[in-house]
Amino acid sequence: MKYIILLGDGMADHPLEACGGKTPLEAADTPNMDRVARTGCSGLFCPIPEGMPAGSDVGNISMFGYDPRVSFSGRAAIEAANQGIMLADNEVAFRCNLVTLADGIMRDFTSGHISTEEAHAIITTLNDTLARAFPITFHTGVSYRHTGVVKATADCSVDDLVNTVCEPPHNISDQQYEPYLPAGPAQQFLRGLMAASQKALAEHPVNQARRNAAKSAATSLWPWGQGKAPALESFKKKFGLTGAVVSAVDLVKGIGVCAGLEALSVPGATGWIDTNYEGKVDAALDALNRHDFVYLHLEAPDEAAHQG
Repeated sequence: MKYIILLGDGMADHPLEACGGKTPLEAADTPNMDRVARTGCSGLFCPIPEGMPAGSDVGNISMFGYDPRVSFSGRAAIEAANQGIMLADNEVAFRCNLVTLADGIMRDFTSGHISTEEAHAIITTLNDTLARAFPITFHTGVSYRHTGVVKATADCSVDDLVNTVCEPPHNISDQQYEPYLPAGPAQQFLRGLMAASQKALAEHPVNQARRNAAKSAATSLWPWGQGKAPALESFKKKFGLTGAVVSAVDLVKGIGVCAGLEALSVPGATGWIDTNYEGKVDAALDALNRHDFVYLHLEAPDEAAHQG
């Protein structure tokens, strides 16, 4: 038997006045989903264990069949796995968003969905500047999503880094950001890193070009989602199945990598509404020729929901 999980991340959303009190999914025309519901079996599943944050990280680990209370070690460490980054015992990975801060407000947690090419130029600059003053190495991800690997020091231990509270930037869109700056044992280090990034990015050529084009500039790093190296039992050992993952984002592909699944890259898959939908479907169907199971993940609904 072959299995497909088609995951519309964040698709449920909240009831909206603009939709007559319905959620966007309730209001949408969904003939294919309706047909599947009519001809198949339907049910309810809560992927977020009590007491854990409701996010794509915890939710997707659950959807893969793992207990996040046991397996979750931080979003960034999972994303790092997909980037081929092997964390040492004295290293902690952070998700580093490129964000737009202005007038004390989190204006855009995506920097206007900055392109990966533009972001790579910025990350290269940050490695050339910040890495001299801070024990951190940056790795380019997709669009605004990047990874920073921090080496613990005598003044800032692994536990200090892991136990500092770092707010996901998408939770504070259009809000004052100062109350949500990193808080805890490593706050001085992380806040200093953010301040240094703002100086380095103020007149960056990429930002100058984006401002000239009336686009949001990447004015700061925002570190969050930190964690140590994850350890997942292999999917094959746990379920007796081989599998593949089709996704545009490092988080979901990283779960697949940690579980020993084939993580596929699809040209034109962006994690946004302009993604290559047909290419992702083709990749999933092709993977079913080699595997028992495919996890087909769509990030666009989640991004749209966070954008409001």
